[in-house]
Amino acid sequence: MPLRPAFHLAVPVDDLVAARGFYGQVLGLPEGRSADHWVDWNLEGHQLVTHLVPTVPQPAGTSVVGQHRVPIPHYEQSFHQFAERLRAAGVRFDIEPHRRFPGEPGEQWTMFFRDPAGNALEFKSFRDESMVFAR
Repeated sequence: MPLRPAFHLAVPVDDLVAARGFYGQVLGLPEGRSADHWVDWNLEGHQLVTHLVPTVPQPAGTSVVGQHRVPIPHYEQSFHQFAERLRAAGVRFDIEPHRRFPGEPGEQWTMFFRDPAGNALEFKSFRDESMVFAR
């Protein structure tokens, strides 16, 4: 039984070939079921789905977190080897991998980058998983 329940996250993309290259090859996610207009990805036991849409929605904007203006909406996950994989693949970071809130209950490593459709993705790793919702 998993420590936490699996979730489903759907993101819009304007090119499934580019999505397969990015999510499958660059991010290294195993591909699950698919159709001509969507692809399921296994994100560490969670279901991430890329749906083909005629026009990808523009990001809603940004929000200040710590000392960075982060793109909204975004998505989060685990960290350090993954950051090196992204660098090796030539991914350009909106916000470089860095430690946020050092010494505080929510201490974490975080980074932001975009998929080929422009979706902002945040991947992070908490120093202490039990502090995910700590104030």
